[in-house]
Amino acid sequence: MQVTDVRVRKIAKESKMKAVVSITLDDEFVVHDIKIIEGDKGLFIAMPSKKASDGEYRDIAHPINSQTRESIQKVILESYERALLEPEGE
Repeated sequence: MQVTDVRVRKIAKESKMKAVVSITLDDEFVVHDIKIIEGDKGLFIAMPSKKASDGEYRDIAHPINSQTRESIQKVILESYERALLEPEGE
């Protein structure tokens, strides 16, 4: 499985959430609303989630293993870094 496209929407206001991302897998499957978050140890991704009836947030879609999560996170964060270099409005 390969991430074949990454769409980064930067967040203009100053907060811990830096961007919202959509990725395409193998040019066939899209995952929307992946968040890039600034944490104490740097940037990380948060998979799309929804609030359950018990008040906890549960991931809607997520990698099964840490190797896949790291691979997806690497591609997303590299795309985010490139997006930061682009002029606003593009």
